[in-house]
Amino acid sequence: MDISSTTNQALKPTNAIEPAAAKAINSDFETFLKLLTTQISNQDPMDPMKAEEFAVQLATFSSVEQQVKTNDLLTQMTSAGGDFAAYTSWIGREVKATAPLKFNGTTVQLAPEAATRGETHQLVVRAENGAEIDRFTVDGTGAPEEWTGLTAAGAAPFGYYTFEVESFSKGELVASQQVAGYAKVREVQRAPDGVTLVLEGGKKITASDVAAVRDPA
Repeated sequence: MDISSTTNQALKPTNAIEPAAAKAINSDFETFLKLLTTQISNQDPMDPMKAEEFAVQLATFSSVEQQVKTNDLLTQMTSAGGDFAAYTSWIGREVKATAPLKFNGTTVQLAPEAATRGETHQLVVRAENGAEIDRFTVDGTGAPEEWTGLTAAGAAPFGYYTFEVESFSKGELVASQQVAGYAKVREVQRAPDGVTLVLEGGKKITASDVAAVRDPA
């Protein structure tokens, strides 16, 4: 099976635009006011500048200010649109995230981290209400795991499940770690706080929650 996987840090588009325009405009406006004040203070009292000429100067500066802000906004919008387009390439691919995963009869692919404590380890499956549905022993090395949905009580009902690895030392629970899994991306949405991914089954996560992306198994 040919699986291409890459970290979110590598795939996530950058949209960090920090325009200096606003700061520069404020600085320039203060300088403009100083020049204007100096100009008024030193003008010829016998031939003073007309009010209309002051108005033209102010209007000109305001026009330049608005143009700079507009250009800055367009740059941000263009960049954001490019980032959104990049995320749409994730549609149909599988993302790795620590989130409730949909079980619909198909084996759930899990990606636990290597355990750092304990001698024995068990992978615990819980329903959305927190009830324990299944538990089985794993080696704690961080090797990929699968959950088929078959439990001691029979096949688990379709729905969302969370996974964690509990580590034990001399029979005592010493650590518990959430387990990430893979889910297919069905839709990408633009949200006020960033890009939202709609996973298979309808659950939503933010793009920043994604640890890896791969082609479907």
